[in-house]
Amino acid sequence: MNMEYLLLSPFLLDSVNQWKAEGHKAVWLHVPILQSKFITAAAEQGFTFHHAVSDSATLTLWLGEGLSKLPHYATHQLGVAGAVLDVNTGKVLVVQDRNKTTNLWKFPGGLSEPGEDIGNTAIREVFEETGIKSEFKSLISIRQQHRHPGAFGKSDMYIICRLEPSSFNISFCQQECLRCEWIDLAELAKTKDTTPITSNVARLLLYGYKEGFDKIDLTMKEFPAIYTGLFYKLYHRELPEDYRNITNLQ
Repeated sequence: MNMEYLLLSPFLLDSVNQWKAEGHKAVWLHVPILQSKFITAAAEQGFTFHHAVSDSATLTLWLGEGLSKLPHYATHQLGVAGAVLDVNTGKVLVVQDRNKTTNLWKFPGGLSEPGEDIGNTAIREVFEETGIKSEFKSLISIRQQHRHPGAFGKSDMYIICRLEPSSFNISFCQQECLRCEWIDLAELAKTKDTTPITSNVARLLLYGYKEGFDKIDLTMKEFPAIYTGLFYKLYHRELPEDYRNITNLQ
């Protein structure tokens, strides 16, 4: 047996006993991938996996009473699509995936990267798939789905943003897309050649296009977080002017 392992096991046991005596509720143990041999010693002391990234694994041990109150690791993936609507022509940008058995129209999109804002994901994915540059205007829909096969059986959030184009000449990615076109929004809303979510969002967009986007938009504002130097983005319906700076409601 590895000598380092033999030295670590009693050391870890002593440490766990000391942490309990000091009143600690939990232990987080980060193990670099090149030190993975020590995971066995940790498991023998009751540590369990919490999550793993490319170069390390994190294990936890609950020291408090009752069931563990430690938070689960992230269990959702975040997909974002961009509904790029040209308000001058009433046409919207859609694509057909190359690697699908059924080729239906959908909005271009993909998975958000760690640390990437929703609007930036939509803009990036639209450009990568279609070559169209765009600007974020609002968030217009959220889909939640559990046990998603494409998310390793975990939960999936799929957000569609309304974007405004700043270029119009399509140069789509032929590795990902079979077709890419500007299609009349009213036509997209009634055609059967779309995914269900595309059809529903097309009708939502059509309503906003005709009646005013304030009826459907969730706009974004940025605020300072309680953590120094950090900020968060809040998405909500735009408030009437009288309520934006109000301090006391009668």
